[in-house]
Amino acid sequence: MTPSTTLAAAPIEAHVAELAAALHGPARVKARLLHELREGLVDAARDLSEERPHGRTEGPRETGERAAREAVREFGSVAELAPGFQQELTVAQARHTARTVLLVAPLLLVCWYLVSAWNGSSGHRPPGAVEVLVAHLSGLAAAAALVGAAALLATGALARRLPTPDRLPLVVAWTGTATAAALAVSALTLAFASALAASWPLCVAAGAVVIALHARVAASARACRTCARLPGA
Repeated sequence: MTPSTTLAAAPIEAHVAELAAALHGPARVKARLLHELREGLVDAARDLSEERPHGRTEGPRETGERAAREAVREFGSVAELAPGFQQELTVAQARHTARTVLLVAPLLLVCWYLVSAWNGSSGHRPPGAVEVLVAHLSGLAAAAALVGAAALLATGALARRLPTPDRLPLVVAWTGTATAAALAVSALTLAFASALAASWPLCVAAGAVVIALHARVAASARACRTCARLPGA
């Protein structure tokens, strides 16, 4: 890349960097959107530079910079572009969170089932309070999985026919938050049960898995809440 080309691209890179700082969402989707914008700006600047050759007092470098600035101006300011980009990123983040919840909730049920089955086979049962709490957490996990599946359907196949509900990303975000809270309570419950159950190694292992799942869901839900509150979401 020659110095003149680098200087001609400077207004475009500055514009893309400013837009990147204003956007939040999945890194891969964000990188793809910004790459497409950069390519569009470069092509537009090249066309403008060819249409308006430099004059006697303007060299190729100045012509390239002027064309790049004009391309940026024609595409729109960061304030104009950000809402549209953010809307797509918010939907992508909502899908990511919904997919995470949909995958994690059944794993929580499996952990509880394994612990319960092991205790039953060894002639021991968890305390009654633990069984009641497990029943409620299992219900919450099942409900969260249904919301996750519905969100994926609404932002996938149905999105071609019906508009995505405005509040859906926020609903998914709080569903993920509730799932993360259920996972945290489950980890504490498993830790308590491990002190009383005969199968304490299994309880400890299940608790470690649940803690890892909690961290993953909590991070995704937090990112979804951030995206849902931004302009354009």
